[in-house]
Amino acid sequence: MYSEKVIDHFSNPRNVGEIENPSGVGTVGNAKCGDIMRIYLDIDNNEVIRNCKFKTFGCGAAIATSSMATELVIGKTVQEAMEVTNLAVMEALDGLPPVKVHCSLLAEEAIHAALWDYAQKNHLVIEGLEEPKKEILS
Repeated sequence: MYSEKVIDHFSNPRNVGEIENPSGVGTVGNAKCGDIMRIYLDIDNNEVIRNCKFKTFGCGAAIATSSMATELVIGKTVQEAMEVTNLAVMEALDGLPPVKVHCSLLAEEAIHAALWDYAQKNHLVIEGLEEPKKEILS
C-alpha cells in the first residue's frame, strides 16, 4: 500500500524535465526492474543547488522518489545534498513498500551521480562522494 504522499508525487510529480546546460547530470538504472533515473542539477558559484529536475522511466514509486529527491535537494548546498539518503527520501514520502525500497536507492544514487558529474567538470572533490555505480541492484 502506498502512502498519500507517494500517490501525490506520482500523480503530480514535481520538477520533471531537463535543465539546459546543467552543472551536473547523473543517470542510474536497475536492470532487474527496468527503472532508469536521470537527475539534472543547476549549482551556483556558492555550491547551492538552484534547480533540480528529473526524467525517470519506471514504476510509480520510481517517479515519486525522483520527484521527492528533487524537492529535498533544491536550495541545499552540495554538501547538504550529500546527506539526502534513500532513507530520507522514504521518510519524506511516509514510507515505501519493501519491494519498492530500491527506488529510493536509485534516487540517492542519481543525486550522487549528478554531484559526481558536477565535481568532475569543475575539478572538485566533494567529501564523502564516491564514483557512482551505473546500475543499482535490489
